[in-house]
Amino acid sequence: MKFFIKAVIILLIPAASLAQDTVKLKHQAQAVADALVKGDYATVVDHTYPKIVTQMGGKEKMMATIKQGMEQMNAQGFSFADAAVGSPGKFYKAGTEIHCLIPQRIALKSPNSRIVNNSYLLAVTKDGGKFWYFIDINRGTYNKIPQLFPNFNKKLVIPEPTQPSME
Repeated sequence: MKFFIKAVIILLIPAASLAQDTVKLKHQAQAVADALVKGDYATVVDHTYPKIVTQMGGKEKMMATIKQGMEQMNAQGFSFADAAVGSPGKFYKAGTEIHCLIPQRIALKSPNSRIVNNSYLLAVTKDGGKFWYFIDINRGTYNKIPQLFPNFNKKLVIPEPTQPSME
């Protein structure tokens, strides 16, 4: 009987740990989505995969680029209405990292319309799930996955990005 109880505990510990990792991952992803809507670009950049930050010229330059893009979007009459993330998918080991897909929904509003984009975030952790980086999967990043991640786990299938829709 003691052996059975120990075996059950050993089997349940990883499941409980995974549930906690999923909660932490979703919390961090939603915090980044909220930061984007609020204009907290420092938080967005802090959670952007480091290779992308480097490709953009570093943290300060990336924040300036995001800010400029948001100013152009606002000048055209668009602003963020909301952003939300869904439940994380399965975790995949990729070299020394863990990868996971998270669905996201971003809505933009203008005086005459609302544009909704349903897509995915590729979540990446280098420390076993304590801190997560994110990559918005769009046309540009979708095609760069092999260059960004030489050890990408091919079992993780990333759906092709879709076009935004009008509501």
